[in-house]
Amino acid sequence: MKGWAPFRLWARSLPFRVVVSTLAAAFVILVATGWFLMDQSSRGILAGKTQASVAEASSVVSTMRRDLSTTDLRTTSASERISRLVREAANRGQVGNQYFVVVETPISQIGTAGVAAASIPDSIRSAVGIGDGLWSTPTMIRFTDSRVEEPGLVVAATLDVPGQAPYPIFFLFSTSQERQTLAVVQQAALATGVFLLAGLTITVYLTSLQVLRPVRLARLAAERLAAGHLDDRMAVVGTEDLAGLARSMNHMAEELDKKITQLQNLSLVQQRFVSDVSHELRTPLTTIRMAAEVLHAHRSAFDTASGRSSELLSAELDRFEELLTDLLEISRFDAGAAELAIDDIDLAVLAGEEVDALRRFAEQSGTVMVLDADTRCVAEVDGRRIRRILRNLITNAIEHGEGRPITVHVRGDEQGVAIAVRDHGVGFSAAEAGQVFNRFWRADPSRGRRVGGTGLGLSIALEDARLHGGWLTAWGRPGLGAQFRLTVPRRAGETLHGSPWPVVPPDLKEVTKLALN
Repeated sequence: MKGWAPFRLWARSLPFRVVVSTLAAAFVILVATGWFLMDQSSRGILAGKTQASVAEASSVVSTMRRDLSTTDLRTTSASERISRLVREAANRGQVGNQYFVVVETPISQIGTAGVAAASIPDSIRSAVGIGDGLWSTPTMIRFTDSRVEEPGLVVAATLDVPGQAPYPIFFLFSTSQERQTLAVVQQAALATGVFLLAGLTITVYLTSLQVLRPVRLARLAAERLAAGHLDDRMAVVGTEDLAGLARSMNHMAEELDKKITQLQNLSLVQQRFVSDVSHELRTPLTTIRMAAEVLHAHRSAFDTASGRSSELLSAELDRFEELLTDLLEISRFDAGAAELAIDDIDLAVLAGEEVDALRRFAEQSGTVMVLDADTRCVAEVDGRRIRRILRNLITNAIEHGEGRPITVHVRGDEQGVAIAVRDHGVGFSAAEAGQVFNRFWRADPSRGRRVGGTGLGLSIALEDARLHGGWLTAWGRPGLGAQFRLTVPRRAGETLHGSPWPVVPPDLKEVTKLALN
């Protein structure tokens, strides 16, 4: 994993990305510029050396040709004269432009001692003699003694000897000094590039820190605002763009504080209104309840229409009282005043008790209920709230189960306990799964209910599950039924990372596999 550290740093650190990107661009530019400068420098130095060498060789050849043209061959031979001129030229090369002289005669090689014939390339040998010009080419000067070979430049020409064929003459100029100069220039350019990259790295890093420091302060300020510290403000320094960022953050914090205060006040007014209305309705509701009970008790003495009206009045009063109770519970959730009465409870036993309590109601609709419970399903929960959740889920399953069997699954693992209520009724679409917990939401408003629900049952169940630090999820498909799954942690206050029971019913997966096979 260490090999991936630069990639993680690249993804997490903006200064690192800025520095690396700048260095990469600078490195490419420096390499291209250095190559161009070194190429031009080497070309210029070698071109100057070649020009000076050709001029020197041309001067020596011209002098030798004049001397040979005036030589009296009656007093001396051409070979002796050429040997003397070559020695003079070689001696001159030892103190002047540092060159060696070689003249190849049909009999022998005349010139500077110790220079190997292999120092002269074959290409320039074949070119000598074609005209009266001079030819030059790079070469490696080799010696017949212990001297080390060195880079050089060979310049070739011809000597016209009266009465004989022209003799080729070669001047070998050493370029070691020029190569050393180029090496020094290369080292200087390399050192300059290294120092420039190091300085650029430090400069870019410090510059990026200057730019990112206000951004990091803005991030910290945003985190503190998200944590509820709405009175925190950023320090405004200067008048440039970064100071404008601080002013914008402070303005946003002020406006956010105002909006949140308004929403809090509105929420408090709403909660107080619901709570006050619910409490104020208790007294007239009690009076109406007493009167309704009297009427309901004497309904047999009324005519048919009046007796039926007294029954409807009693049923609707029950529903109205239930609605008031749910509204009070919702107001407590909204106000954050709901608390848990934690106790160690076996949820398998609790689920069995709720199934038994609602079995008679299920039999009225021809529904068979099955409890599929596991052992060791003890968790730290509020038993009253868990019972309310289960009662609501089972009642909804009976109401929408179309008389088909209902199974209550209870499973536990090391982290939590899950209770799933599975029916095979009308179901709902995947898009409606996120809306079933909304207050007063109904999938089919025209569908009649046999149980006088208030439309707040699933909303309260979801709040009860969240109060436990748990999950309440819904799955459904039209015609395939639905499954509501409650998952709570075994120990209060712990965070859930998974559920012992899947969201999608396992029986649906088995049916799908059988259909595919």
